[in-house]
Amino acid sequence: MHIEVRNLNKHFGDFHAVKDVSFEIEKGHLIGLLGPSGGGKTSILRMLAGLEDLDSGEIRFHGELVNGLPPQERGIGFVFQNYALFKHMSVFDNIAFGLNVKKMPKAKVKDRVMELVELTGLKGFEKRYPHQLSGGQRQRVAFARALAPEPQLLLLDEPFAAIDAKIRQELRTWLRDLIERVGITSIFVTHDQDEAIEVADEIMVINQGRVEQKGTPWDIYKEPKTPFVASFIGESTVIENAAELKGFEEVGKHGGTRALIRPEYIEVGHKHEFILASATEQGFVKHLHFRGSEWLVEVEVGAHKLITYRSLEKETLKIGEEVSVLVHRAYLFNDDRSWIMENKLKDDPMPMMI
Repeated sequence: MHIEVRNLNKHFGDFHAVKDVSFEIEKGHLIGLLGPSGGGKTSILRMLAGLEDLDSGEIRFHGELVNGLPPQERGIGFVFQNYALFKHMSVFDNIAFGLNVKKMPKAKVKDRVMELVELTGLKGFEKRYPHQLSGGQRQRVAFARALAPEPQLLLLDEPFAAIDAKIRQELRTWLRDLIERVGITSIFVTHDQDEAIEVADEIMVINQGRVEQKGTPWDIYKEPKTPFVASFIGESTVIENAAELKGFEEVGKHGGTRALIRPEYIEVGHKHEFILASATEQGFVKHLHFRGSEWLVEVEVGAHKLITYRSLEKETLKIGEEVSVLVHRAYLFNDDRSWIMENKLKDDPMPMMI
């Protein structure tokens, strides 16, 4: 299903929850609506489903206006974060529910349910009840029930929120594979950026009722279009006056320019680990956090605190140690624009590892 949304608005009393939102989604794509709580993600999802009335705007499925259609006539499957399974029904009956409402012949219902039981890895659990299943299994039942009527669009409202971390990680991969096999257009809401990056074909970053940016996970991470996107995706530190950093002095002519610096933009080493370069700052290690495959290093450079990574293959730094710090690039922004800038001094001469 191809989806087109134009100038969507929604108020709850005096609160403007969704502000003139427009976007398109290609058939078969898996889209993540990512953003902080209260940003408008779920409101958008519920308006697409017909569970919430819109104040103004248009929603079109395959070019046809669906604003006035009730949920059951939109060809949508909906998965809620709390599963919303019928406690008194078995796995089989939960999955069959929508098919029975449509009065499908019993033989076809059985064939469709068993097909989905196989597809979702629930074979052998058909006669069990929700209280006899794990959280991950209950969520698989919810997916199967949503897919049973063969919807053209699958909507998921924070589908992994009620599941523990280990199972959540497994279900992300499972969901990605499932949707690719089924080939259904899907939209899921999340505030977990790792979840969105891992699962989605494209991400829409939603903040304060507006779409800040839409693109592939890589594009959004590599080329954020707004300061909010840059600060929300990935770990970062904001420097209020970018001109205070070596190699970025020229931005001083752009009044009020701030620098957002990601950990991978920074290199840190022992005091004499770099051949002297005009771009190298001196700092002190404040904290070290073991991350399994690397160290997360918090370093103080003058009045600024930066975070970066250091490989386990390199000699371990010590808390309080004086270190050399090289900021390779920064995401700069002021009231007028935003852009990524390389350190102007780092190649004069090129800093090299000893």
